[in-house]
Amino acid sequence: MPNFRRKIYVKGAENMQARSLKQMSYRATIALLILVLAFLVCIGSLVRVALVDGEKYKLKAEQSQLLDTTVSAQRGTIYDSNMNVLAKSASAWLVYIVPSKITTDAQREAVISVLSEKLGIDAEVIREKTLKESNYVKISGEVEENVKNGIQDYIKQYDKENKKSKDAKLSQIICMDPDTKRYYPYSSFASTIIGFVNADDKGNGGIEQSYNSELTGVSGRIITAMNARQKVMSSEYEMTYEAQQGANLVLTIDEVIQYYLEQSLDQALVDTGAKYAYGIIMDVQTGAILGMTSKPDFDLNKPNVISNQLVADKIAEIVDEAERSKETQNAKFSQWRNRTISDTYEPGSVFKTVVVAAALEEGVVDLNTTFTCTGGIQVANHYQKCWKPGGHGTETLTQGLMNSCNPFFITIGQKLGKENFFKYFEAFGFTEKSGIDLPAEASPVADVTYHSLEKMGIAELSSSSFGQTFQVSPIQVVNAISTIANGGKLMQPYVVDSILDSDGNVIAKTQSKVKRQVISEKTASTVADMMENVVSKGTGKNAYVAGYHVAGKTGTSEKIGKEGAYIASFAGFAPANNPKIAILIAIDEPTGAHGGGVVAAPIAGEILEKVLAYLNIEPQYEDAEMKNVSSTTPSLVGLSVAQARSMTSGYTLKVVGSGDKVVSQTPAADSQVRSGGVIVVYTDNQAQKQTASVPNLTGMTMSQANSAAVNSGFNIRFSGTTNASEVVSYKQSIAPNTEAELGSVITVYFKSTVNVQDA
Repeated sequence: MPNFRRKIYVKGAENMQARSLKQMSYRATIALLILVLAFLVCIGSLVRVALVDGEKYKLKAEQSQLLDTTVSAQRGTIYDSNMNVLAKSASAWLVYIVPSKITTDAQREAVISVLSEKLGIDAEVIREKTLKESNYVKISGEVEENVKNGIQDYIKQYDKENKKSKDAKLSQIICMDPDTKRYYPYSSFASTIIGFVNADDKGNGGIEQSYNSELTGVSGRIITAMNARQKVMSSEYEMTYEAQQGANLVLTIDEVIQYYLEQSLDQALVDTGAKYAYGIIMDVQTGAILGMTSKPDFDLNKPNVISNQLVADKIAEIVDEAERSKETQNAKFSQWRNRTISDTYEPGSVFKTVVVAAALEEGVVDLNTTFTCTGGIQVANHYQKCWKPGGHGTETLTQGLMNSCNPFFITIGQKLGKENFFKYFEAFGFTEKSGIDLPAEASPVADVTYHSLEKMGIAELSSSSFGQTFQVSPIQVVNAISTIANGGKLMQPYVVDSILDSDGNVIAKTQSKVKRQVISEKTASTVADMMENVVSKGTGKNAYVAGYHVAGKTGTSEKIGKEGAYIASFAGFAPANNPKIAILIAIDEPTGAHGGGVVAAPIAGEILEKVLAYLNIEPQYEDAEMKNVSSTTPSLVGLSVAQARSMTSGYTLKVVGSGDKVVSQTPAADSQVRSGGVIVVYTDNQAQKQTASVPNLTGMTMSQANSAAVNSGFNIRFSGTTNASEVVSYKQSIAPNTEAELGSVITVYFKSTVNVQDA
């Protein structure tokens, strides 16, 4: 038994040993396989690193040994047509930090403290940037020299106080490189044309946006080698790639003309209480835009500041933060908007010039065509009233345009027919963008902004014939008016005349482009004559300018979806007998009077008077105008009193002082004053200047205003409508009750309020 048991035990032990050895062998095999697999993975990784990611890691290694600094290119300068600077880039500084070199809390707090204080940036914003794992984090660009110097002084003081520290110096953490800052010398001047540059140095709106690539230039680079301790090595290990300055632009905008336009429309907002005012002045022969503005505008140097204080105050009162932010953004977009190209409106009666041109060209009417206006006309199921109760009676074609008679033009539109109407609507450019080189031009859309031929019925044709139920942009309107002025050629409007390199060489020049011949020269000339009658005798008489033939048409249109809100407009050109410039003035939502003839025409006349004189276009006075024309004062300085009296027989001479000779005079020589006016001469330098209070000359006839001015010791100059039988003064150049020197010239503006209504 024992032997048997021993045998069994031995046998069992042998079996167990065999199983153990087998298990060990299995485990060893598994382990070996795992080792082999791991080895293969390692080999694969090494191969991938060496062959696939080698370049990436090589680049990272190189980058850790190089400091690559971008040098901003100077943005090109924008000039007006006379080479006056409208936008330029000035020297500034870029501030950035190297967060990877911040190793202590003291360094971090110092960075936050100085940059927050000097740059006016919230401390928590800067703190967040210091926590980034980077060798370059931009803090601010366009930093002024004095601010940069303040930061630099702080850095020097900090490094001096911590000179024994082994940590990185503050000068290695806060870095400043040369930068450029966009600067606009005239602030809000031509703001909606020029646009501005945003924080990313990209153009936003206007010329800055549409010509961004030309203005931007090419940034430079400074690549500096660094040693193993991340310290900059000597300059021999530095490579510099010079920045290339952007191209310069010369605009078609004339600074003087632009000033006249802006000055008048700024005043129009005050006088009329309007929401907006916009205007365009265009060279009819080339399509060049000489002046363009949309009011109210904004300060180009502070584009994010709401320029309209009333709007800003209302926004500030909004309690809800989200709503306040929304309204702030809306206000910004509104003031940045160039309404002359981005907005559309019903042109109203201004469009009648296009309709009569089309009808004459097609031969469906002529100058002998007449119509009897009884006060309205039936169109389908609608009775369209004339603006004049009782109607105009029997009118010629010219009189129909002069009177802006809607029923007459409804019949003209019906004679023309929808096919021909649409043909000229399209030919005059109303179904397409003008193509002006500015961003955000409104896009005409069939059956949205205008009636397509397919969906134009008798009602649509009739209303369109007097300028309603469709919308066009101001740039389209002034371009159409220019087409009539230049003999029937539709031009391509533009605002950039030429592009210059940094040395002033012309590298690109805009050539005037005729898009198509729309009407014949004969038709254009006929319509021009009719439009001149509108200004001399019709609804546009308040755009009259003595000595110049002005052609034009008034318009009054109710805003779509806003009952009681109107746009008053005037579009025309001058001189009518030799056209040079076209003009469009639109006053959006004036309070009180809202007719184009009452509101917009006088403004257009004021501007045209100044612009035509500036362009050295000599006035040609008719006999009837001469009685209201001012004469030029003689030069009296240096003459004896007796000589002065002999040269001023047509004036009232007032002598001040006890000397024998004239040492100064008021008004100065070559001033424009009316005969019978006052000239004050001073005969010694010690003589006290004589002054008086300026009288209120508004609301008077011409003779009344002249008498009141002369009796008070002042001279008067007439401006505006002086050829009409019933005119009244509405504005004067020197405010009433102002203390002014005797003999000063007061320009008094007149307009008619009779027969200047406009449908």
